[in-house]
Amino acid sequence: MENVYIVGVGMTKFGRHVDKTVKQLTAWAVEDALKDAGCDRKWIQVGFFGNCTQGHFDGQHMIRGQVALLPLGLDGIPIFNIEGACASSSHAFSLAVTQLQAGAADVAIAVGAEKMFYSDKAKMFSAFESAWDIETFEDNKNYLAAMGKSIVPPEGSQSKNPYSPFMDVYAALGRGGLMERYGITQRQLAAVSSKNHGHSVHNERSQYRNAMSIEEILAAPPITYPITLPMCSPISDGAAAAILCTESALKKYGFDKNRAIKVLASVVRSASARAAEDFDKGCTHLAGKAAFEQAGISPSDVDVAEVHDATAIGELLAIEALGLCEPGMSGVDAERGDSALGGRLPVNPSGGLESKGHPIGATGIGQIFELVEQLRGNCGPRQVEGARIALQGNGGGLWRVEESTEHVGIFSRA
Repeated sequence: MENVYIVGVGMTKFGRHVDKTVKQLTAWAVEDALKDAGCDRKWIQVGFFGNCTQGHFDGQHMIRGQVALLPLGLDGIPIFNIEGACASSSHAFSLAVTQLQAGAADVAIAVGAEKMFYSDKAKMFSAFESAWDIETFEDNKNYLAAMGKSIVPPEGSQSKNPYSPFMDVYAALGRGGLMERYGITQRQLAAVSSKNHGHSVHNERSQYRNAMSIEEILAAPPITYPITLPMCSPISDGAAAAILCTESALKKYGFDKNRAIKVLASVVRSASARAAEDFDKGCTHLAGKAAFEQAGISPSDVDVAEVHDATAIGELLAIEALGLCEPGMSGVDAERGDSALGGRLPVNPSGGLESKGHPIGATGIGQIFELVEQLRGNCGPRQVEGARIALQGNGGGLWRVEESTEHVGIFSRA
């Protein structure tokens, strides 16, 4: 089985692109990836396209990848349409890796694109409602509400304005999985958010680029306890693309091996029927364990990570599950700067989903874009010095008490 490399990446700025369609955002990311790789589009033999909400918003329920990619000259090749909630483009990436490892192609493209910002806010937020089992909606809601019962939300800590139902999910997981279990505080969650907003100042592709102090984040409008507005990822539009190839294709097509990034692991796992307190059977924990085994490294070898911080709670849950900190120490680590640039293990130097943005179908490859650039040493003021091993964790949807699916990728300089 051949090694697989990322030879080109492209990514739009994440934000509100009211004047652009999904097709235009896709073209932006794909053309940038082709240029970055020095790749003729005729060399690409297979494409994987991740998207979640185009059917909901635009009525394009089918052949989304063909509609977006065929006009770009990627015609005639097999194009696969992938949906995995917020992990859609990570699934596309992982399938591209598998296709190359199987010998079915030697150059592939994986793309994620999403246009989510709409003036009709009720419709906009309703896009998230099918990211869990709609037949068991009330059971899901009641089960989550029972988590962290000892943590009583203060008066006035819930927004009266519409917000994504997943903020209630994260709040429940945070109260039960972090605050009640480990004693993690709201201030420590604010430290995560402050760190990520600070990182994003140096990211020209980030939706928000304003530094915020811990005190400003704690004083911001509440969403649902313990979450305040800056602790949440925004509604975003955007696209990202990655071009991958086998080791033999590096020489065959003349790709620059000095810029190529090796894929050490790409693992996808779905949720398990587990009790809420049975963390060792968690989807992210088991996916991470498998990825470290596949890569032949341990968590202590990781130099930089991009993890799924749809809220600040999500970042701490991911760090705990992936073994990137001592058990129960993720909040303390964040408060003392261990996960900031210059710290022991910088997490989300891009600004994370909280600040860079979260166009859900594009998010996974957006994370990979950042890690490729980090490993190439191209990130300027947000560069993690000496980064050689990078980890990506990207979850999607909810099933019972955890993400319905998780992708963990591990990458290294070639």
